[in-house]
This record gives sequence, structure tokens and C-alpha cells, in this order.
Amino acid sequence: MPCTIDRSTIDAIIAFHGHSCPGLAIGIRAAELALQELGPPESTDMVAVVETDMCGVDAIQFLTSCTYGKGNLIHKDYGKMAFSFYDRTTGKGLRALMRPDARGDMDNELGALMRKIAEGTATEADKARNAELRDALQQRFLDLPLNEMFDVTPPREPAPSPARILESLVCESCGEKTMESRTRRFGGKALCIPCFREVEQKI
Repeated sequence: MPCTIDRSTIDAIIAFHGHSCPGLAIGIRAAELALQELGPPESTDMVAVVETDMCGVDAIQFLTSCTYGKGNLIHKDYGKMAFSFYDRTTGKGLRALMRPDARGDMDNELGALMRKIAEGTATEADKARNAELRDALQQRFLDLPLNEMFDVTPPREPAPSPARILESLVCESCGEKTMESRTRRFGGKALCIPCFREVEQKI
């Protein structure tokens, strides 16, 4: 079944993100899957773990109400089109990994055009073709059935713990207050991460 998110909501997501693109459509579909499987944000204690920092994460924030500031959106910088969702209330969860064949056969041409644009060698015809392909890929993502868009499995890890308020310690080098869990010990002193990096030569 094609995307069930209504057009006015999609337009609001585009306005929130700042532009329309294939990556945003991926996030819309991942969030749609989470809502179908776990329920709406108002009736779940939802947590999202995203393994990429691409455009679609904004759609996930918008549709699921999982945000970085609330501590229920967690980014793991793995560079994978994979999204895990949990409902802490029920214990249910899923991991959605984008299928390689979801992109169809546009990648070779699109990749070549994007390289030309990045190098500054693209003609106006190249730029127009690039825009045409991006629009087509975005529409493909919105039209695909979810089971052709993602491979869905149980999550690989338990649901992340809720955010906690921790004590702040004063860094003994720069004097700035730092969350206790982000301090490092070196030479008997509590240091913030930047100050620790200045004195620890191995990293």
C-alpha cells in the first residue's frame, strides 16, 4: 500500500525540514511503519534509534514526537538506513532496514549526475535531469508498499533507558560545569571531554 500519511501532513514535514527530497520520504515511511506497528505518540512511550543522520530523521521527529531534546531520539552514527522503534509501555519494538532494491535502478545515473554537480561540471540539462530523477525517486519511496521498502526484524538491542538528570561536575581544567557521565579522569582530575583530549595523546 502506498504512503498513508495525508498530503497536508507531508507538506508540514517538508516545511519543518526545509526542503523536499528522497531522504525525507524514507523517514516518512519509516515513521509510518512505526505508527502502524506501535500506535500513535499520544498512546505510546515511543523511542526511536536512528543509525543515520540523513534528512529522514526530521520526518521521524515530526511524526513520532521522538526528539533529541526529550531523550527519546537516539542517533548512532553507523551510516545505515536503519531505524529501530520501541514502546517502553508494552515492550514491543522493531528494526526497519531499508531494502537495497527499494531504490530501483536510478542510482547509477543519479550518482553520476550528483558527482558532476559537486565537481561543478554539470550542464543545465544535467541539473534538470538530476532534479527529475530525485523527484521520481521520492515518489517511488512514497508509492512502495512498506514491506517492499523495509526489511523488518525485532530490535537488535533492548529499548534505551529513559533520560536521567545527572549531577554536573566542574572540569578541573577549564572550570566549566559538565554532566558527570561525560567527564573523564586523568591525573587524578575530573576533566570534560575537550580538556581530556588535550592531555590524552592516544586519541
